[in-house]
Amino acid sequence: MSSDLKKLNKLKKNSRRNQEPKLVERLIKISRVSKVTKGGKKLSFRAIVVVGDENGQVGVGVAKADDVVNAFKKAKSDGRKNLIKLPITKSLSIPHDVKGSFGACDVIMRPSVEGSGVIAGGAVRIVLEVAGVKNVIAKQLGSNNLLNNARAAVCALDNLTTKSQVAKKRNLDLN
Repeated sequence: MSSDLKKLNKLKKNSRRNQEPKLVERLIKISRVSKVTKGGKKLSFRAIVVVGDENGQVGVGVAKADDVVNAFKKAKSDGRKNLIKLPITKSLSIPHDVKGSFGACDVIMRPSVEGSGVIAGGAVRIVLEVAGVKNVIAKQLGSNNLLNNARAAVCALDNLTTKSQVAKKRNLDLN
């Protein structure tokens, strides 16, 4: 009887693993940072990672640790905590023009025709690719800070809505 329970528990664990989306992690930047203390300089590493499933989910994570591997792992788990869901059209583009800002960084995104690819630079390109958007034009304005540009891109993607969401909201407002 107990062996049957063990098999059942094992099957449940395996099915949970299969249900979890396969997430892709892309590293934006690793930087060496130092903290000056009374005893000298303490070196650590800061990692900026974009996590997504290439099917409409994306998140940006940042973390610091004493070595690169731990910084990457911590940033990856931080990115998983900050995942957002975004709508993607049939042509693997975004539904409409959108703007996002974070700090001194502004990002403008426009949908593009099928086959044009991701026309964007730096961190915004990585965020869009990990999100699963294949046809989009993006421009980053203001600061060139990689972290703020990535967060501005996520902010812009978070502002996307579908026709059904807009219609639902308008119907609620009218009633």
